[in-house]
Amino acid sequence: MSEIPLQGISFPAPIIKSRPDEVRPADAQKGASFGSVLQEAIKGVDELQDKTDKEVRSLMAGEIKDIHSAMIAVQKADVSFQMMMQVRNKLVSAYQEIMKMQV
Repeated sequence: MSEIPLQGISFPAPIIKSRPDEVRPADAQKGASFGSVLQEAIKGVDELQDKTDKEVRSLMAGEIKDIHSAMIAVQKADVSFQMMMQVRNKLVSAYQEIMKMQV
């Protein structure tokens, strides 16, 4: 039986900053704001809905015979919409909790 050489796992060196203002999340360094990320996500859901509408109309018109692609598009749109609604629910809940706080 041949032996398999084992190599150790090397961990990257931790990044230690002396001041808290030097440590920033990756998105903050890129300049992406929460609002712009949320808008892009909503646009993505809207594009999936539009694509699904086109697929279903093409299927009903008899232009395409592949029902599988239409059903997959419907499911993708449904899952993305449900996720967007859950994010909205969490944001509303967080806003309500903040408004309940006493200053």
